Amino acid sequence: MCQKTWSKSKIISEILVPDKYFPDFLRGVFDGDGYSYSYWDKRWASSFMFYICFTSASRDFIEWLRRKLQKQLGINGHITSQGRNKSCLQLKYAKKEAVIVKKYMYYRNVVFFFQENS
Repeated sequence: MCQKTWSKSKIISEILVPDKYFPDFLRGVFDGDGYSYSYWDKRWASSFMFYICFTSASRDFIEWLRRKLQKQLGINGHITSQGRNKSCLQLKYAKKEAVIVKKYMYYRNVVFFFQENS
């Protein structure tokens, strides 16, 4: 990754997004720097784990995103770090909170996709 790009990703912070567009903004952040995963937890017979996560090198951005979602949706999530020097931060939502985030980002029943022309 180019140094300029890496530097930008470290200094991003609060972004002024009107509340009515925030679900779409969040979906864009997820599409670019997010991921989800799920699994059956072997410790409990019927425990299905589901996570939605957002990543960034900027603590200010991750903390702002968490505060914004707390205000908008009343959920908390948690922040972890990983990578060399703990430089990659992750905002994670699990189970019920992950479902709330998913429904918030994908609030329409319309799904867009690209189709290859033959």
